[in-house]
Amino acid sequence: MSTGTNEKNIRKLEIFKRLINLGLIAGCLLLEIAAFEYHWRVHYQPGLVEDLQQLWYRGNWAEISFYAVVLIFLSATYGGTRLGYQKNAEIVFSQVLSTLLANIIIYCELSIMARRLFAPDAFVAMMAEQTLIVLVYMNVANRIYRSIFPPRKLLLIHGDRPVQSLCSKFESRRDKYIITRTVHVNRGFQAVCKVILESYATGECDAVVIGDISVEERGPLLKFCYGRSIRVYLIPKITDVILMGAEELHVFDSPMLLTREYSLTMEERFFKRTIDIFCSLLLLILTSPFMLVTAAAIKLYDGGPVLYRQVRCTRNQRRFYILKFRSMRTDAEKDGVARLAKKGDDRITPIGRVIRKCRIDELPQLFNILKGDMSFIGPRPERPEIMEQYLEIMPEFAFRMKVRAGLAGFAQVYGKYNTSPYDKLKLDLTYIENYSIWLDIKLMILTIKVLFWPDSTEGVEAEQITALRQEAILNESQAKTEPTEENADES
Repeated sequence: MSTGTNEKNIRKLEIFKRLINLGLIAGCLLLEIAAFEYHWRVHYQPGLVEDLQQLWYRGNWAEISFYAVVLIFLSATYGGTRLGYQKNAEIVFSQVLSTLLANIIIYCELSIMARRLFAPDAFVAMMAEQTLIVLVYMNVANRIYRSIFPPRKLLLIHGDRPVQSLCSKFESRRDKYIITRTVHVNRGFQAVCKVILESYATGECDAVVIGDISVEERGPLLKFCYGRSIRVYLIPKITDVILMGAEELHVFDSPMLLTREYSLTMEERFFKRTIDIFCSLLLLILTSPFMLVTAAAIKLYDGGPVLYRQVRCTRNQRRFYILKFRSMRTDAEKDGVARLAKKGDDRITPIGRVIRKCRIDELPQLFNILKGDMSFIGPRPERPEIMEQYLEIMPEFAFRMKVRAGLAGFAQVYGKYNTSPYDKLKLDLTYIENYSIWLDIKLMILTIKVLFWPDSTEGVEAEQITALRQEAILNESQAKTEPTEENADES
């Protein structure tokens, strides 16, 4: 089959795939909007004050359209429309959360127009109906989508580093990817290219994954696949992430990329700080009842201190004391060794498990934000001892100190608590190199989802943090253990 014909077939398949995706998602959204339209006409519109009722023979569709825009925006933001990309459970969760927030917004809007609070029973009934719609429809839609578009079969090209970690990532999404064949890059360029063509021609694989290989080996393979319209998934290195945020310049007849020595402009720092001050003050007022109840529960449980102060590092490695509600026993680190919480850590108190699960333990950090030690969005601040361990293995870890530490960040939204340090670093650098005010706002909105999604609250494995030096040695000797981060070597 010629390259041109292959490109046309791929393009048609992608268009068809996109249309199916949009059609299935549109069906769910239309059913939810129809449920709102019914309750709007039956329950909400008659409850408006009389001087507004005369307007609604013209404004019915305006109100329904407003609800539809809010619901679609939240669904797209939280990933409820990403059928075929996210796990089925996460799509359902994202869509239910989007619906709940859309209903809260519309409830507030209608209550303001009616100049009184609506009775919540109709909204609760509507939410229950829409939740049932999402649960049933999304499960059926996901089955239809998977039957039409089975998991993509992948050929993994890897280097000397053990591939268990990378394979396990794809293994966790067998609904979307299946690694059907692997090949070591040391077989040589010609031999690897032959494997690619054979796998592609026989249908054994329909895409290529380029893993932990050097830039010199990766470049020719990437050009080879690109020239033959073969789909490639690339695991980026630190330099790749830095170039993602580079500015494109055209000052002469050759394109040029610019990576700046500073991260945020003066204007961006001003607006970011303004948002931090306003939002921290607002949230301190709104969350003060929860903070008081939490403080009382911690004090009554064991009589120990309510707050936990710990040294962390922020921009330019400046040290500060981070504030958290104490979730562990008072003697949690009596041996003086710094370590993160592990799965099933017995140092966490019963009260601590609850507040950690709900992220209430992080609320005192609003004072850190107001003071200027932290921002709402940014890389999570690390302890100096742990940061020194990271820097020994990953010198690039210092790059994340180009901005102020944050309450939440790119790594918390798109990663998990037990995501490997190297992957977290790449996520944090993605945020730094692609910063914008809108990105901060988007991550703030997405943080609401992170608070309730269980993957984000998992503990690290026992060996992940405290044995960094040992794992580096084991990785260099190609031990048959799962690595927690990649080397910082970009060659």
